[in-house]
Amino acid sequence: MRYITVSDVSFQYNNEPVLEHIHYFLDSGEFVTLTGENGAAKSTLIKVTLGILKPLSGSVEIADQSVRGKKLRIAYLPQQIAAFNTGFPSTVYEFVKSGRYPRKGWFRRITKHDEEHIQKSLESVGLWEQRNSRLGSLSGGQKQRAVIARMFASDPDIFVLDEPTTGMDRGTKEEFYKLMNHNVQHHQKSVLMITHDPDEVKEFANRNVYLVRDQTSPWRCFNVHDGEEEAND
Repeated sequence: MRYITVSDVSFQYNNEPVLEHIHYFLDSGEFVTLTGENGAAKSTLIKVTLGILKPLSGSVEIADQSVRGKKLRIAYLPQQIAAFNTGFPSTVYEFVKSGRYPRKGWFRRITKHDEEHIQKSLESVGLWEQRNSRLGSLSGGQKQRAVIARMFASDPDIFVLDEPTTGMDRGTKEEFYKLMNHNVQHHQKSVLMITHDPDEVKEFANRNVYLVRDQTSPWRCFNVHDGEEEAND
């Protein structure tokens, strides 16, 4: 099932074009990476796709329902979102648990299934042992992982991730990619992930969308390189 269709999208900042004639898509049960050189407007493309920024031209279509026939749920993780100060009162567990409430309603009891899901979410980012620590006491990388765990706990249909593994060690990165792959392969989730190192994740990704600079344009403008949007073997 097609979840996202981006058709002939262009975007500009202060009358300077940065994206031109972008076409790409995301289906259910698919892990797609988004790559390109530094400054290739990858984060901008994500924001246009999600409706945070309005395109100059073209269209973005997002499905109303998931493959299960329920309202489509999208979780977006911007680059380096974690910025909690040392006085933040919540524990890591409480913070991640709060990700379950939008699915259940704020006044519903947390069940054993919810608790198991929260534990798996924390284990997936290597924070189960720190579950009772105050969120504000964590390092920057640990805070980033806590935000990712909360996103897992919310159980969305689409994960939209902007360089999510920043601050993770090699082992934690590998476990993160395995979890994403499991969600895609076994639960029909979809992943759209910006990464600066596609080789790290190519074992798990189905396709790579590569933003390349348009050499014919006088502006620093990017579009999709068709030769890179192919399934990995």
